[in-house]
Amino acid sequence: MNAETWSKADIHIHSNHSDGLPSIPEIMEYVQNSTDLKVIAITDHNTIEGALFAQSLAELYDFEVIVGEEISAKQGHVLGLYLKEHIPAGMSAADTVRAIHDQDGIAIIAHPFSAQGVFGPTGRNLVADAANDWAFHAFEVYNSMPFLVWANSMAAKVLAGGQGIAATGGSDAHVLKAVGKGYTLFKGTSADDLRTGIVNLETRAQAARQGLSLAWRYTVDLPRIRRMQSLNWERCKAK
Repeated sequence: MNAETWSKADIHIHSNHSDGLPSIPEIMEYVQNSTDLKVIAITDHNTIEGALFAQSLAELYDFEVIVGEEISAKQGHVLGLYLKEHIPAGMSAADTVRAIHDQDGIAIIAHPFSAQGVFGPTGRNLVADAANDWAFHAFEVYNSMPFLVWANSMAAKVLAGGQGIAATGGSDAHVLKAVGKGYTLFKGTSADDLRTGIVNLETRAQAARQGLSLAWRYTVDLPRIRRMQSLNWERCKAK
């Protein structure tokens, strides 16, 4: 690895295995032909089925795939990366992070100050204690969903104070053209390099240009996304 090489990873992508609209083959083709991403993580809600499917296809493409999951903990959403097995919803955030650690995974607090974030819009003062008690690895400082501008700003301010937490970015893509609009910048080119960067607190959260077209795309597709979210949650409760 060239120490001067920095690459992009989108580590927060949803497929139609949960509440995303695109299929795994569509995502793989889009990443290959329309982005410069070197690593992606499929992080469907409360399932790793789509991620495993994507990883099985990865040898056909010029980027690497991490098996991930966006887990619905009691307090909010936690991203688990480098997983081997599904982690169930409904546990506390602390227990969810421990379950990720048990698989030698990386635990990231997704959109921490959003309505569905672990800390919520008013939870800034909870971060320091949680960082010590739960030992999660990273904060999602940038999320490209159009309505998370304030939450992103709050996450950046909290992390600027220095908490021993890595900064990551992701698209939280539920539509194809959102993939890669938020990303994590890391030294190297591989999924292993990304892991090293997160552990060493060397990653950066970045935003790509998205413009009004992405916001409009979400507005058009929001009813379908909401239906998918409802169906996904009903499946989760039935397990």
